[in-house]
Amino acid sequence: MSPPAAGCCHVTGFKVENWKQNLRVIYQCFVWSGSAEARKRKAKSCICHMCGAHLNRLHSCLYCVFFGCFTKKHIHEHAKAKRHNLAIDLLYGGIYCFMCQDYIYDKDMEQIAKEEQRKAWKLQAFTPTMVSHYQCTMTGIGEKYSTWEPTKRELELLRHNPKRRKITTNCTIGLRGLINLGNTCFMNCIVQALTHTPLLRDFFLSDRHKCEMQSPSSCLVCEMSTLFQEFYSGHRSPHIPYRLLHLVWTHARHLAGYEQQDAHEFLIAALDVLHRHCKGDDNGKKANNPNHCNCIIDQIFTGGLQSDVTCQVCHGVSTTIDPFWDISLDLPGSSTPFWPLSPGSDGSVVNGESHVTGTTTLTDCLRRFTRPEHLGSSAKIKCSGCHSYQESTKQLTMKKLPIVACFHLKRFEHSAKLRRKITTYVSFPLELDMTPFMASRSERSAKTKKNLPSFGKESRMNGQYQQPADSLNNDNKYSLFAVVNHQGTLESGHYTSFIRQHKDQWFKCDDAIITKASIKDVLDSEGYLLFYHKQFLEYE
Repeated sequence: MSPPAAGCCHVTGFKVENWKQNLRVIYQCFVWSGSAEARKRKAKSCICHMCGAHLNRLHSCLYCVFFGCFTKKHIHEHAKAKRHNLAIDLLYGGIYCFMCQDYIYDKDMEQIAKEEQRKAWKLQAFTPTMVSHYQCTMTGIGEKYSTWEPTKRELELLRHNPKRRKITTNCTIGLRGLINLGNTCFMNCIVQALTHTPLLRDFFLSDRHKCEMQSPSSCLVCEMSTLFQEFYSGHRSPHIPYRLLHLVWTHARHLAGYEQQDAHEFLIAALDVLHRHCKGDDNGKKANNPNHCNCIIDQIFTGGLQSDVTCQVCHGVSTTIDPFWDISLDLPGSSTPFWPLSPGSDGSVVNGESHVTGTTTLTDCLRRFTRPEHLGSSAKIKCSGCHSYQESTKQLTMKKLPIVACFHLKRFEHSAKLRRKITTYVSFPLELDMTPFMASRSERSAKTKKNLPSFGKESRMNGQYQQPADSLNNDNKYSLFAVVNHQGTLESGHYTSFIRQHKDQWFKCDDAIITKASIKDVLDSEGYLLFYHKQFLEYE
């Protein structure tokens, strides 16, 4: 697979006599619009020639004077009718190829775009951040504003006042859109979640990664470090993650290509590659067990899942503990049997979740996941105590909780007979207590119920689930900080994400577009991947 920098073969048809000069004129007049005259021209002339709209992702044909809406596909109709294969996004300056059905990268075109953008900044006396903000909010319409510069008197006052300190009034630093490079929304939403993971952010912004790969350009951790620098640089113009996409294609071949991929699959592949490329970091070398990695990925995302298999004859227990990066949870409506676990329809609250008649909660899914399961006569195990094959029960619990807990709601069902998306609404809380699902709790429970069957029982009183006394343990409490959603069907859909910027500030990230969101917007969303962060951390 060629890297994105290899370019599009259809560009050659555009690169004829005077093509550079023509492209510069388009950038000057219709994209960056550096002068007041150019901005007025853009405001008057840049409307869709078919519907008259200013918005809807307006694109300009590179072969003739035609403006068309991308959202309503008016520019697509023009391209098909005239066989004009290339168009330019008038907001961000990206070049779209209708033959490749994707935004393309061409070195020569990119150079022209950057040169004309710098000229526009100089004409307006703007900083790059202000120009980007100006373009996003005004789309080239409005009057020119200059940056504020302190006077000599103000500088003297600041220097002689030791109690003053520089603070940032930009409460949205770290928020940055990502250009969709052709069905790459699955990657963009995961990047947003990772770049807003607090400890991961601290690691990369403190330059803790020490690359030992022969070619640092092929190191995904180095690219993530660059990505964090880009996100927290203060620039607001959308970032183009073409290098990240190329590295993912290189190290996770099954994700290569422009087809829509699964966001969960991308998350696991990205964590795996980052984990493998972290070998040179100091934390990775300090692990006491040479077979155990202590890299930043394992420190943050790795938990321990305990599996207890209990013989139904001698009650002997065989225990294994496996690492995990995420927990995949079954949903009602899947072909997998799902027991009704809701605590009732009386408006009770469990783990911060409100229960409404028929509503499934994240707690329900976790209780089902950790519920003892009778393996049946067709899956007998050889018991070390009985020295023969016996029926048994199996129970999964959390032996070690990760700092970041990621829950994958299994909305996509693939089987020999069935391929579909499960749209069951799952209520999830802002704060989650994982104490009821810990192995230590189940072990204590097993001791008190030694002579009772280890499956099929529910702890309820007066129709309500009783929260254990040890659930007040703050060590096991989590806060929601990111939610990934999928809209559409199994065959055709789109990924977006909600990101928590501060305690009560949420933003919706839809590729290059970032908008303010309410907590209700977040909790009412369907939910595909849920990211929770521990509220309290223990340091060794």
